Amino acid sequence: MSFSDRIAACSVFDAARYLPLRVDGAEMGLIEQGFAETLRRFPQVFQLVGGAVRLNPSLAGFDARTAAVDGVLRELNREGCFPAWREEPYPVGTGFAQPAAFTMERAATPRFGVRGYGVHLNGYVRQGKDLLMWVARRSLDKAMAPGKLDQIVAGGQPFGLSLRDNLVKECGEEAAMPPQLVAHAVGVGAVSYCTERAEGLRRDVEFIYDLELPADFTPVNTDGEVAAFELWPIERVAATVRDTDDFKFNCSLVAIDFLIRHGFVEPDHPEYQDLVHGLRSGR
Repeated sequence: MSFSDRIAACSVFDAARYLPLRVDGAEMGLIEQGFAETLRRFPQVFQLVGGAVRLNPSLAGFDARTAAVDGVLRELNREGCFPAWREEPYPVGTGFAQPAAFTMERAATPRFGVRGYGVHLNGYVRQGKDLLMWVARRSLDKAMAPGKLDQIVAGGQPFGLSLRDNLVKECGEEAAMPPQLVAHAVGVGAVSYCTERAEGLRRDVEFIYDLELPADFTPVNTDGEVAAFELWPIERVAATVRDTDDFKFNCSLVAIDFLIRHGFVEPDHPEYQDLVHGLRSGR
């Protein structure tokens, strides 16, 4: 096994199986053809026209679109289409910096192949010349990737909240980390991917922050989403990512990015160029 295997796990995508989701002519998602056929039942909201799924042009404006789509999603949810319904609205648009055309329930976004966003925090500690990283093990009650390894803090990016405010919120909920400590977190980039998962098509961008933590800080979970935290030598993190699939699929990418940026995977590594490219292969 290798770091490249982790990249490959986030690059499973057959474009021929999908139809674009368009709103006012702009592509905002990719819908698997079988699910597109399901949407034919709701022509007042979704229409299959010209090899694409489009939002009914009569739905003008953010509020009208959001309400109409939500009605369809709730009916499909009653039929069991969306596991782990969360009551979390996520923006749907052409890009992170662009206004949302409407919002939809987070659990439904993979079925529509809309771009999702999240924040991940690498929490690390220096002990002399050694670097250690806090690793979280996800609760067995989590709907997605129960029991898998994760960054110290990670969470999806909901509608109406800035990245920094979301980071502060997630740090408080997942690790009891006070805002004055989170204020020292540094935004260092992002990873992106497009991959088919059991829940649908994941087209995500994960914004990454690094935070050097005090040696006397110990994270404590407050929202029940983390089963345990452990402080690992960075060499153990690297070996676990490289040799196993113990980390949640996208958390592996965040860890590889950290290893590259901090010099634990150097440019003469045989996979280096492929890794650098593969960490930002989202479409």
